[in-house]
Amino acid sequence: MTSFTHPASAQTDRFVQERLPPPGQWPMLDYSLLPGLHIAPQANLVEVLFARAFQAGHAGRPMLRSDRITLSYADALDRVNRIAQVLTEDFKLVPGNRVLLRGGNSIGMALGWLAVVQAGLVAVATMPLLRAKELGEIIEKAQPALALCDATLREELQTAQSHGGTLQAIIPFNLMREPGCMAVLASQKDGHFTPCPTSSDDVAMMAFTSGTTGQPKAAVHSHRDVLAACEAWPRHVLQAGPDDIVMGSPPLAFTFGLGGLLIFPMWAGASVYYPSISYTPEAMVKLVKQVGATICYTAPTFYRQMAAFARQHGVPDLRLCVSAGESLPDATRQLWKDATGIEIIDGIGATEMFHIFISSTPDDIRRGAIGKVVPGYTAKVVDDSGAEVPRGRIGRLAVIGPTGCRYLDDARQLNYVKDGWNYPGDAFMQDADGYFFYQARADDMIITAGYNVAGPEVEDALLKHPAVAECGVVGMPDEDRGMVVKAFVVLKPGQTGDAAMVKTLQDHVKAMLAPFKYPRQIEFLPRLPRTETGKLQRFKLRQP
Repeated sequence: MTSFTHPASAQTDRFVQERLPPPGQWPMLDYSLLPGLHIAPQANLVEVLFARAFQAGHAGRPMLRSDRITLSYADALDRVNRIAQVLTEDFKLVPGNRVLLRGGNSIGMALGWLAVVQAGLVAVATMPLLRAKELGEIIEKAQPALALCDATLREELQTAQSHGGTLQAIIPFNLMREPGCMAVLASQKDGHFTPCPTSSDDVAMMAFTSGTTGQPKAAVHSHRDVLAACEAWPRHVLQAGPDDIVMGSPPLAFTFGLGGLLIFPMWAGASVYYPSISYTPEAMVKLVKQVGATICYTAPTFYRQMAAFARQHGVPDLRLCVSAGESLPDATRQLWKDATGIEIIDGIGATEMFHIFISSTPDDIRRGAIGKVVPGYTAKVVDDSGAEVPRGRIGRLAVIGPTGCRYLDDARQLNYVKDGWNYPGDAFMQDADGYFFYQARADDMIITAGYNVAGPEVEDALLKHPAVAECGVVGMPDEDRGMVVKAFVVLKPGQTGDAAMVKTLQDHVKAMLAPFKYPRQIEFLPRLPRTETGKLQRFKLRQP
């Protein structure tokens, strides 16, 4: 493990630092597997990203695109500087203050996030579909001083603000010219702003988990964490370049989206397109073609739904497709490849680790596997005592790398970090060649009559039946077997969810998997419960 001598923190507001776990509960941070990593002890993430782009000659190249405007790197920096001036001069925010950001993926959201971090403040991005109660819980935990909010999403945030707390003001950040909006305030500034001289270990952001368990937590990341992440998966697996145009559906409030649709494109000198419409599978395919996008990020369910439209309309410029956020069924990967000729880059990451740590390039993919450990990280499959299990055995995933979990004021830190290793909570199997095969969330393994059944394996089998559009598989209590495998199935239009279909699907799974894995119960639903990022909420399926 590498040690550093750091300058004193530039963040005078110590709220976050004082609520981090005790150092003895922190993960070990290993930088030895990234020999090219050079992060100065004093480093501001946003300053480094723009400096890197300018030094590479990208100042005049496109950085942020929409159907209304395209901003070059120089244009974007000017706007980021002006917003930072508003935050520090007009609202007197000081380094370490938290700023809540609320909005969908847009140029305004991206500029706001970058300005907050460049000013030495702590960005607290939130999902646009959150309601007042959920926003109130975030406000109570993060205690932001200010919020930057899309004007169309103010109502729920204002309701949350009215219930009390530290939130002093809500500033609309979109491009409307209404009095008091960020565009008007920023237009009155000169754009001359010196980035806050943060220590690389100062806090840049806190990311609230998307809540598949219904109990969100705030993961804290420093400037160093995000810069180190840029040198891992983006450099060794994605390998984007300045000519790439990136699109995707993951929200910027989700670290998968923040990395893929802002930070990593900036690191590569590429550009990002943010749509003015809500994505549907067909709309995304059409925009990919229209914009000439070369890299796409979305969830497995969307790739499955997009495949027919990709075959119909074509995606001639698309070269890289990234999937994360939930398990990628092999059936979906093959469906997309048949439609486009493109191998999906699968990956597993975590909000707590910032981004992807197991993945493979398109040339190194093994069917059924997520991939190999990403350079910069070390991963192993262990038993309940933390001892590594033999290859081919199922166990819990443990990871160490240049990023790691630090929760804000949360006793669940002890569940995630043990003996310096991060435990994302997933059950995996690793083969003799080092490929990792996802089994299930560790608490989602189904033990039925003494057999271990991984829900995603059964889901993959069901998805290979032509009548199935979506499905989720969980274990349900049973007196005789302890648990039984139950499938919740969304059928394609024109299909009937009756007893005959139940038997058809059960026989289909029996023909593909060991007999004990077939779903003894099948329930048909019009839709599955998912988070805003597309993750299946299995805990809701288990509720009566």
